Amino acid sequence: MTVTTNPPAPGLRERKKAATRQALHEAAVRLAAEHGVENVTVEAIADAANVSRRTFSNYFNGKDQALLHTDYVRLTRLVELVRDRPSGEAAWTALSRAIEASVAENADEDPEWKARYRKLRRDPALAGELVSSYAVAERELSGVIAGRLPATPDVPLRSRLLAAHFLAAVRVANQMWLERPEEPLIDLVRQALATTAEPFA
Repeated sequence: MTVTTNPPAPGLRERKKAATRQALHEAAVRLAAEHGVENVTVEAIADAANVSRRTFSNYFNGKDQALLHTDYVRLTRLVELVRDRPSGEAAWTALSRAIEASVAENADEDPEWKARYRKLRRDPALAGELVSSYAVAERELSGVIAGRLPATPDVPLRSRLLAAHFLAAVRVANQMWLERPEEPLIDLVRQALATTAEPFA
């Protein structure tokens, strides 16, 4: 019999740190919506969140990372969802079911926040930070799925390519969703995955 255990709940210190990080993120997004990304400064974000500039630097490397914190959180969560899939599940199946679960988890997001964040992500000034967030996820995801592939000498290469293909499909689906908000995100994700799945099915 397999016994599963839930990870321990975060302690008070971790919860406070998470709350501060989220407050900085929300302040950054709000300021960007009001003044434009190019006019937002680290000092303004820190002031809006009632923390010092030094405290800001303890949580984020710069304003772009603070603005796109939601992307980092969701990609980290996606890696966790893949890791939690049954061990006997094929790599592409695990990836596909994990992204379905990820989209479902965020389905009830506040509409006002969703609209504001979607507008933010369309700003070309944040393209580099978005690429960085996916690059970080690619490295982590390749390590998670390596054990689901046949044990061959090229597993490191194959797992990295698989992670890159998968995340490219997710990224493109999200980008199309920004451009075509009338279409459900999950439908775009499924279409993108179906298009790229053939080599890994």
